[in-house]
Amino acid sequence: MSRPRKKKSGPLIKICGLRSEDGLDAALAEGADMIGMVFFPPSPRNISIEAAADLLDMVPHAEDGGPLRVGLFVDADDTALDAVISRVRLDMLQFHGQEPPERLDWAHLEYGLPIIKALPISNAQDLERAKDYADCADQLLLDARPPAGSDRPGGHATAFDWSLLDGWESPLPWILAGGLTPENVAEAIKRTKAPAVDVSSGVESEPGVKDPARISAFINAIRSA
Repeated sequence: MSRPRKKKSGPLIKICGLRSEDGLDAALAEGADMIGMVFFPPSPRNISIEAAADLLDMVPHAEDGGPLRVGLFVDADDTALDAVISRVRLDMLQFHGQEPPERLDWAHLEYGLPIIKALPISNAQDLERAKDYADCADQLLLDARPPAGSDRPGGHATAFDWSLLDGWESPLPWILAGGLTPENVAEAIKRTKAPAVDVSSGVESEPGVKDPARISAFINAIRSA
């Protein structure tokens, strides 16, 4: 599975919700900077601990030129976090639920890994919450707010209003997510000046099933922009 990584330029790229070898292989072949795996059972992208460990065993470590390995959690308790982190080699933790700053402080001290905190965005007030995490996270991920009544977070293939980012100054490095696809990612980067982008459903053939061709198209759209 390991292949030489392509020469990179432009924003950092995170392919999230990987569950299969062909999707992971496409992300590696095109030089994704970060790969994400979801440990949240309600998600169609949820992956078992054993499957995640097996897939990542085939991925070069970051120090050897491989991508950063990100584990995504949603309001996970200590037992759930311990079960994954003790078995799966991760480089970063992504918290995508309602975790307060003190929960991130604890996780950082407990596991010694950098942390990404996802924030649901639908208005300017949502961006103000970024300040709450300035001292306990390493990066922020800006995602669309989920539809009312949803049992899981995330944009559900929709984008938030990118004009909300006009003039906004992030307290931390940040990642743009929510509704990104091979067809709109170049425009999204141009419009927002995002230093990094994250995609999941936008490179799928159906929920939870990554399409290698769309992964390649997404990354190439960024590299050629």
